[in-house]
Amino acid sequence: MPILAYREALNQAMSEEMRKDPSIFLMGEEVGFYDGAFKVSKGMLKEFGPMRVVDTPITEAGFTGVGVGAAMVGLRPIIEMMTFNFAILGLDQIINNATKLHSMSGGQLKVPMVFRGPNGSAKRLASQHSQSLESLYCHIPGLKAIAPSTPKDAKGLLKSAIRDNNPVICFEAQALYGTKGEVPDGEYTIPIGKADIKREGKDVTLIAWSKMLLLCLQTADFLAKEGIDAEVVDPRTLRPLDMETILESVKKTHRVVIVEEAWPYGGVSAQISDRIYYGGLDDLDAPIERVCGEDCPIPYAKNLEEAALPSSEKIIAAVKKVLYLK
Repeated sequence: MPILAYREALNQAMSEEMRKDPSIFLMGEEVGFYDGAFKVSKGMLKEFGPMRVVDTPITEAGFTGVGVGAAMVGLRPIIEMMTFNFAILGLDQIINNATKLHSMSGGQLKVPMVFRGPNGSAKRLASQHSQSLESLYCHIPGLKAIAPSTPKDAKGLLKSAIRDNNPVICFEAQALYGTKGEVPDGEYTIPIGKADIKREGKDVTLIAWSKMLLLCLQTADFLAKEGIDAEVVDPRTLRPLDMETILESVKKTHRVVIVEEAWPYGGVSAQISDRIYYGGLDDLDAPIERVCGEDCPIPYAKNLEEAALPSSEKIIAAVKKVLYLK
């Protein structure tokens, strides 16, 4: 299979869908002439023109609202947020309009749109540009949430999101844009709401998504050198959750560590823990451990930033705790 960068896989997904469906358009800050802040939309303005690749002012609430209105009248907008730290300014449009209009109209209106862009920390971007905000959006009924960790998943999930008749939010870890992986040739999609076992194992289940998934795969290799066989589960979709796949893994390993870049209080990992305790308590041989970002704003200093984020050392300590090895 061809090897593509994560950003290239996202570009392919949007371009392929836009060639097939003229109702799809991309809108956001610097998506056109600048080819996107992270070059995800490179070449799309040249191919599709300024009516379908629309540069906007720095007005998240404004262009998010324009996208909602466009979706209401039959178009299928893709709204790029330069980062989800800035998307907070569009929360009113997302929460009070995009996610509610189908219900409030008695099913008469559909809002088929995608909100996508970088989420989480990169390197030394400080507190206001390093936030992992998944749990904020996953709390909202009416909004589906995907968080692909590989180029293959990024393309397949984004294509499914664009075709969905509901609003979908796509979290793209900023640190993943340059990562590379195999992407199948030809047409394919990945269903929203279906998890994936990224590594088979028997001793402990590691659950993670987006950038943390890659950290868990690296950590699983370290654990293997100590004779610990970790299974790595990628939910891929955070809402709705594929609990069937997660619970099957728990039934096999009997121990769970969930890794989340975001803060621990009210996090997605807390929701997953709750669902495991509710549906798989009898299969657990140890309490669930969560490895999250520290409960503080992300510092700017390199050493403090690293200390505030999950690490292999923290994950290994949690694994040994559930295995009663320390």
